[in-house]
Amino acid sequence: MEMFQLVDAAGRPLGSAERAACHGNPALIHAVVHLHVLDRSGRLYLQRRSTSKDTNPGLWDTSVGGHVAAGEPVADALAREAREELGIDAAGARPLFAYHYRSRFESEYAHCFVLTCDGPFTVDPAEIAEGRFFTFAEVEAMKGTGTLTPMFERELPMLRRALAAQGLPPSA
Repeated sequence: MEMFQLVDAAGRPLGSAERAACHGNPALIHAVVHLHVLDRSGRLYLQRRSTSKDTNPGLWDTSVGGHVAAGEPVADALAREAREELGIDAAGARPLFAYHYRSRFESEYAHCFVLTCDGPFTVDPAEIAEGRFFTFAEVEAMKGTGTLTPMFERELPMLRRALAAQGLPPSA
C-alpha cells in the first residue's frame, strides 16, 4: 500500500494517508515534488502523462513530478522521482518555490526545483507517454487548450518569475 506524506497548507508534516484516501479527498493535503528541467538553451522539458495515470492522463506536465512517501525527505523524493521518470541524477537541482494547490479531486503541496540537463533521458513508459523540450513561447501557446495539466498551468507563471529571480532566462 502506497502511503503519502500529509502536510498542512504551509507544507509542515502532519502524518500519512493511503494514496486512495488522498486522491478524491481535497481535505487531505499531500506533499509532491516537481522538477523543471531546462536545456542549455533555456527550453523546458515537459512530459506527456501516460494514459493509464489516474489523474490528468495524456496531458503535458512538469518534467518530473511525484509524491513524497510518508516520512520521506523531500530531497530523497526528488532524487527518486527523477531517477524513476527520466533516468537522471537530480543532485544539482536547485529549489525554486513551494505552494499549495487544491482541485476538486485533491490537494497537493508542491516543492518545485530546477535542473539544467540536456539528457539523455530514459523515460518510464508506465509514467510518461512521451517527453520533449519546448520553448516557453510554445508552452504559453498551449495554455487554455486543455493539453496542459491544470496544476502545471497554475505553476507556469510562478516558474517564470522564479527563473527570472535566479537569473535563468527561459527561451523565447
